[in-house]
Amino acid sequence: MNVVEHVREMAVAGLHSNVRLLSGLLLTMSGNNPELFSPSQKYQLLVYHADSLFHDKEYRNAVSKYTMALQQKKALSKTSKVRPSTGNAASTPQSQCLPSEIEVKYKMAECYTMLKQDKDAIAILDGIPSRQRTPKINMMLANLYKKAGQERSSVTSYKEVLRQCPLALDAILGLLSLSVKGAEVASMTMNVIQSIPNLDWLSVWIKAYAFVHTGDNTRAINTICSLEKKSLLRDNVDLLGSLADLYFRAGDNKNSILKFEQAQMLDPYLIKGMDVYGYLLAREGRLEDVENLGCRLFNISDQHAEPWVVSGCHSFYSKRYSRALYLGAKAIQLNSNSVQALLLKGAALRNMGRVQEAIIHFREAIRLAPCRLDCYEGLIDCYLASNSIREAMVMANNVYKTLGANAQTLTLLATVCLEDPVTQEKAKTLLDKALTQRPDYIKAVVKKAELLSREQKYEDGIALLRNALANQSDCVLHRILGDFLVAVSEYQEAMDQYSIALSLDPHDQKSLEGMQKMEKEESPTDATQEEDVDDMEGSGEEGDLEGSDSEAAQWADQEQWFGMQ
Repeated sequence: MNVVEHVREMAVAGLHSNVRLLSGLLLTMSGNNPELFSPSQKYQLLVYHADSLFHDKEYRNAVSKYTMALQQKKALSKTSKVRPSTGNAASTPQSQCLPSEIEVKYKMAECYTMLKQDKDAIAILDGIPSRQRTPKINMMLANLYKKAGQERSSVTSYKEVLRQCPLALDAILGLLSLSVKGAEVASMTMNVIQSIPNLDWLSVWIKAYAFVHTGDNTRAINTICSLEKKSLLRDNVDLLGSLADLYFRAGDNKNSILKFEQAQMLDPYLIKGMDVYGYLLAREGRLEDVENLGCRLFNISDQHAEPWVVSGCHSFYSKRYSRALYLGAKAIQLNSNSVQALLLKGAALRNMGRVQEAIIHFREAIRLAPCRLDCYEGLIDCYLASNSIREAMVMANNVYKTLGANAQTLTLLATVCLEDPVTQEKAKTLLDKALTQRPDYIKAVVKKAELLSREQKYEDGIALLRNALANQSDCVLHRILGDFLVAVSEYQEAMDQYSIALSLDPHDQKSLEGMQKMEKEESPTDATQEEDVDDMEGSGEEGDLEGSDSEAAQWADQEQWFGMQ
């Protein structure tokens, strides 16, 4: 066994640090004495050395060594064509176990993707003849084409993966995301479904995710629920995560949180989807839970975007926008396809007044997730913040036409209509339609309440909010109800509503301001009582007042409640 074979054995055994040291020394020796190793041995040393660099995440250095290896291989091929074999006994087994040139190119492409040089990755893989491409090469090419917007090439590569591996589920999801019909995708797996027992669920699974990628959340939820109820697929973490995400997209935050919690209980090390879960918790004001979730995720892995997004949500809802911006940028650095990271960074930029930069991030989020309404909401908020009502209206109309007339799209369009006095009536009609479809949809209730407040129809607003709060509890709804109750002089109940709102979200500034305002300003009833006391003092009836223990106790209670001294 020669020294190169020892290097190969260490590489196979995974002794990467040892391979790096020894191959580096041997390559230096070869440089000083070119006759020391044969061309094939030099090629092997370069590949093994590059592999060890790849393992150490020194991708640029690895690319350099892989390039040198390919050049050496090309020279080796020319040499073997020019002169016949020398008959060296050691050369035959070496030539048989030379590292694959195709595998070297694949590793180079991996390095380029890690260096964010996708064009170079595509170029190196495109250089491999179609017939020589393995499934993993086609899968990487499909993902790179998709990212580059080359949809037709991406579809072709995904189909080639499925031709070779018909149960490649991620390739199926890739095709569905590129608008390939579910029936066409299912036909590519039909033979394997029929030939293998207990795979009858796969056609339903494909159907469910076809609904997901066309934005039909209701049918997607129903189909996945039917899968999840089957005994063999019950408590599957991926299905629960998909359900949680679908409920979130449909605006059903309560069920979304419930499904995320179920998935988390089944798999305590779950990372996927936890960025959305953290965002939902932060929106509900559960910042302590968000902080704990972030710490737990960092303990699992800090090389994923999710823990950084969760910590960013904690900072954002604590009004630390600069820190949220940094954490969002870090998450994007780890995963440029993280929609939640783009939304976090975009929201932080918007709140810091950097609206044009925020718009870029929301547009990228829309490109990556064209069926997610919250991406459009962020962009429309930016347009409204910069008084670009026309652009906001065009975008809202496009969303309405693309995603269909549901409670969410109706409310989004109504939100823009509320900004223009000319379209107030249209906004009212849209909100009524939204609430007819979903009477408990919080955003629609909030916007309808805003409209009623402008019209000073406080009693109608109170009835609307009480009805919405009958089967749910939400900080914003309780706070708005408090505002409406103040407007109709129901001060005691208004105080109760502010208290409930703060119990749900202790950081809700508007509820706190409403309560503090009431504490400073006495209600008309209190003023009347004070006038009565003054009259009694003037008429010499203070003895009766002092002697009333029950009245004194009542005043003490009121002083404690309103913060009076």
